[in-house]
Amino acid sequence: MQTAEIVEKVPVSFAISAEIDQQSPAVAAAREALLGRAMGLNWKRKTSQKLRRGRRPSEGLAFVARSEDGNLAGTVRLWDVATGDGRPALLLGPLAVDPHLKSAGIGKALMLHAISEAKRLGHKAILLIGDAGYYGRFGFSAEKTGALSMPGPYERHRFLALELVPGALDDAAGTLKATGRKSKAARVAAAA
Repeated sequence: MQTAEIVEKVPVSFAISAEIDQQSPAVAAAREALLGRAMGLNWKRKTSQKLRRGRRPSEGLAFVARSEDGNLAGTVRLWDVATGDGRPALLLGPLAVDPHLKSAGIGKALMLHAISEAKRLGHKAILLIGDAGYYGRFGFSAEKTGALSMPGPYERHRFLALELVPGALDDAAGTLKATGRKSKAARVAAAA
């Protein structure tokens, strides 16, 4: 499924007014609080976090949605990774929406924006761990992840991919590795 087709098939309507922007460092504390409310206290223990820990999101691919009152309503970020055979890809997540604003279209809007921007920036594929029933509407499936794996425990049927360029993950294999820019804290620790 092409990205353009996805955008046409997933109408976005907000039950509230929200605006999507690039994430700035100023929202870090509010973002962490939102993730805790939306995903529970153990979200940092997920296998996907191993690939994000000590890294910065892919350049230009960290987004927040703000409600009319300026409060953080949702967030999504994409991270640079490579397959075991060296193909570059993005890892999406976490996608989170304030629990009080669920079903308002914010998650859909964030997903469509993230996919569109990733394609515009020339990325070829996006991977994630998530519910196929939800992410399937955006074109994600487990069709191309059979020979891929995560660096820790995960539910195989929840390992999904979306090719932004057809064939980008044909015969892709191996365990995902983080390839993104290191965070300032990780660079300081490595220099010590």
